[in-house]
Parts: sequence; structure tokens; C-alpha cells
Amino acid sequence: MGLTNEQILRYSRHILLKDVGVKGQKKLLESKVLIIGAGGLGAPVAMYLAAAGIGTIGIADADVVDLSNLQRQIIHSTPDVGKPKVQSAEETIHSLNPDVKVITYKQFVNASNILDLIEDYDFIIDGTDNFPAKFLINDACVLAKKPFSHAGIIRFKGQLMTYVPGQGPCYRCVFKDPPPKEAVPTCKEAGVIGCMGGVIGSLQAMETIKYLLGIGELLTGYLLTYDAITMEFRKVKLPKHVANCKVCGDNPTITEPIDYELPACELNLNKK
Repeated sequence: MGLTNEQILRYSRHILLKDVGVKGQKKLLESKVLIIGAGGLGAPVAMYLAAAGIGTIGIADADVVDLSNLQRQIIHSTPDVGKPKVQSAEETIHSLNPDVKVITYKQFVNASNILDLIEDYDFIIDGTDNFPAKFLINDACVLAKKPFSHAGIIRFKGQLMTYVPGQGPCYRCVFKDPPPKEAVPTCKEAGVIGCMGGVIGSLQAMETIKYLLGIGELLTGYLLTYDAITMEFRKVKLPKHVANCKVCGDNPTITEPIDYELPACELNLNKK
């Protein structure tokens, strides 16, 4: 099926690009991306992917919008305070681009349901802010052979990497195991500059689009870090293969997702 006249106009700046064109835009419109976490990272990712014409966007988050979120979570606005974040995000996406189908989830993500959650999606975004969720998402994506983008932000710093099955190390290859509880402060405890989510979240959106289009070089095998104070990006090369990784190594000991201790505000992923 061809693009409508309205779509040709909406996506005209994409269509002009030789690496996208009409064929690439159709591919984006047929793609499905799941965003886990509609906060500081997930908000800009969702908005840019929606604007780009990703056909189906899943959004998973348990929280309601709080006034303290608005400093960085740009998909929500002041009238949304008190609403479920997934509802607020869905409304914003539809107002931005009615082409996009939004699927929302609101129940706790755990080892028993995450594989079902990610099953129908082409690419997964880790927009969470705690280590138990990050390791759970990594392990599930590795086991299900799903590509995903990891990112994290705190204070004036951020980092991201992309995992593609069979093409580089996973998150656990680099960070091994979750740190002890309360060993690393959260953004709520340590603070984060609001636009850091925009910088790193936009890069996650870019990695997603490049993967879906099959263009460019992804951050597969690399960890990209950013320090806003010094205005420095650093691209760290990671080992091609980590033999003793517990989930993707030569003799994996993790063969199914693991539930770690989750904070009370953890993701609530329930399909609406």
C-alpha cells in the first residue's frame, strides 16, 4: 500500500533522504517498538518515534504523572498531573501523529510476563531508572533474541548502548550483576538535569530508527557516555564476546528471566 498525500507531506523530510525514501518510511510505519518507562528517557523517545511514523508504539509504565516529573518528562504537561503516565503519553502521541497505534501496559513486569510483553515488538527501549528492571529487560531480550537500547542518566551524565542478537555484548556482559540495594543513588536521590533525558533519549530514538531501516553504524559493541559539564562524548569499545556472561556466554547459567527485588514504584505493565 502506498503513502497517502497527507503522509507524503508529513514525512517529506524523511522521504528526501536517500537512506529513507518512501520505502524506508513504509518500513517505519510497519514497525513495532516497545518503550518500557514513560519517564525522562521514554518521554523523548516516544515523541520522536511517534513523529517519525513508527506504526505501533507500546508504552509500559505504572506511575501517574507527578509535578516533579515535568522538569524532564516532556510527553506530560501540567494538566496531566495525577493521570497514569501511559494515558498521558498515549494522548500526546495521538495529538502529535494519528498514524501511530499506541498500546499501553499497566501491571508489574516480572519474570513470568516479560517474555510475553516483548514478543510482538521489533525493538525494545529500556527507559527504566533502576537496576533490577534493567537486568530483567536485558536477560529477557537476550533470551528472546530481541534487539534493544539501554540507557541511563543521572546528574549531568548519561550513557547508552545497543544490543543486537549475535552482534555484540549484552548489558550483563558489561555490568555483570545488579549492585547491592541502595549502593547507587537514583535520580530521585541524586538529581538529574532535565534536558539530559532529551539528549540521551533522542540518541535512543536515533538508534531505533537506524536499526529498523538497516542503515548506519549502531552502538553495538560500544558504550557511549556523555558528560554535560565538560561537553564530552566518549565511545568505549566493548569486548566482542564475554565467555563467562551468565546469559549470553559460552555456558550460560541464566536460562529464563530472573526477578530481582523491585522497588514499590516499579513498572506496572498491564495491557489496556
